[in-house]
Amino acid sequence: MNRYKHIILLSTSLLLCVFLFSCHHKKTSKQIVSSPEKMDETVEDNIQDELEIAMDNGGRTDDSLELAYIHPVNSFYTANKYQSVWSHKEQWDPTADSLYCFIQNAALYGLFRKDYHYKELTDLRDTLIKNSAIKKDAMLWTNADLLLTDAYMHIVKDLKLGRIPVDSVFAKSADSVITDSFYAASLNELLAKNQLTALFNSYEPKYRGYWEIKNGIRGFLDSMDLHIYTVVPYPYNVKIKTDSINFVKVLQKRLYESHCIPFIDSLPTFSQLDTSIKQFQIKKGLKPDGIISGSLISAMNANDVDRFKSIAITLDRYKHMPDSIPLKYIWVNLPSFKLHVWDHDTLVFESKVICGKPSTPTPLLTGNITNMITYPTWTVPNSIIVKQYLPKLKTDPTYLNKLGLHLIDKTGNVIDPLTLNFKKYTAGIPYNVVQGSGDDNSLGVMKFNFNNPFAIYLHDTNQRYLFKNDTRDLSHGCVRVQQWEKLALYIIRNDSLALKPGQKPWYNTDTVENLLANKVKRLLPVRNRIPVYLLYFTCEGQDGKLVFYDDIYDRDKILKEKYFANK
Repeated sequence: MNRYKHIILLSTSLLLCVFLFSCHHKKTSKQIVSSPEKMDETVEDNIQDELEIAMDNGGRTDDSLELAYIHPVNSFYTANKYQSVWSHKEQWDPTADSLYCFIQNAALYGLFRKDYHYKELTDLRDTLIKNSAIKKDAMLWTNADLLLTDAYMHIVKDLKLGRIPVDSVFAKSADSVITDSFYAASLNELLAKNQLTALFNSYEPKYRGYWEIKNGIRGFLDSMDLHIYTVVPYPYNVKIKTDSINFVKVLQKRLYESHCIPFIDSLPTFSQLDTSIKQFQIKKGLKPDGIISGSLISAMNANDVDRFKSIAITLDRYKHMPDSIPLKYIWVNLPSFKLHVWDHDTLVFESKVICGKPSTPTPLLTGNITNMITYPTWTVPNSIIVKQYLPKLKTDPTYLNKLGLHLIDKTGNVIDPLTLNFKKYTAGIPYNVVQGSGDDNSLGVMKFNFNNPFAIYLHDTNQRYLFKNDTRDLSHGCVRVQQWEKLALYIIRNDSLALKPGQKPWYNTDTVENLLANKVKRLLPVRNRIPVYLLYFTCEGQDGKLVFYDDIYDRDKILKEKYFANK
């Protein structure tokens, strides 16, 4: 019996110790302080206690706060002896109001305010401002201070580096991580100068395109439609007839939602559907041709919530670009199907382009123009040989001849295809497939080479009629340029600027014009090499408004699903 009493006494003692330990280390839900003068000291003690717990608990404090940037937050407060940053003596500081206002309007920067404790801060702020009795609670001021600091550091990171992973050759590898000391220096600068907007703007890219998008965000938000419309599946190769009734019903519903067709119980006639589609196309700024195309379905399935995510992703892609850009460069935005030549912040000219199909997408890359070739030959990539040519060669060895292509061996000799057994090849053939130079060559009459690991280049085309299409993702990966002549002339003029005193040019505009007139193949080296950027921006700012492009390679779609699904 005595033994049992001893066990009970020991158990009680242990429970009492646990209780006392818990009381010592866990703050109560309220911690009332008698005077404003004592508030700062109490908050200081609380911040130290909460951070010690959060550092051991993955960022979660004893009062159930989730600090995403616990390490730089802890480093900052430790260096500043845990003093409160955003309030003093039961009063918000002006910097706290500035930061809260920024979070409230985070969308103007392509950010999502929910990422920065907006709901929690709103509740705390309203409570502390409106209720004089609750202003005595030190834990509320502690929580507000920690949340504001965590939000500030999160914003700094998102403005400077973005949120999406760096996946292109344009990455700023040296600046891919922000150190704890950078966060601390940034916050100390804010506290010293109280110039939040100027400080945040200094972290953003300096590119013209970035700021043109930002200038259009407010107008976009003011007219933003939060309605989510019926999703229309794209009926590949489906005509409007009786075997596509379900598609027509969905299409009819979507057109009704945009007030382009009256509600009717029966299916619309072809004439009614054609008229309604044209009305929708006019509303969306599309060519009113009544054709059910990929661009039409994309416009129907797009919504402003999704578009805002495109804004956010595009701004982040600019943050992955180098800090500075050359004075002269060639800028190709693949989703817009446009090429721009810039010279000292002046647009020299723009051109329509044709880029890679979704099955053979043009890669994102950069390089420098190394040479031009007049009347080039075209060596067919092995991927095209395997997928398109080889299956037909196995049944018709003369197939390449019909396309104006030739088999060339390693020594440059032309091989008669009738002497080969194509049925034994599967992964390719041990010969080059070459199209001779001429007006019918797939590369047209001019090719622009630039150094890159993908053998991608800019060129003219023998299918110039394709530039009339609104959607121009049609090539095998290289970029066809409609205004190739303007590009060639600009490169020639720019090359003359690299000449040293007494140095003669290798060629001039007259030389090139003569080569083209006489259909001569010639490699023209470039001295003054111009950078080329192949980029992927589904959003652009134009004259204070935002323009959106189709996500032709689903690059945005993948990021939205992974990083912005709950936004």
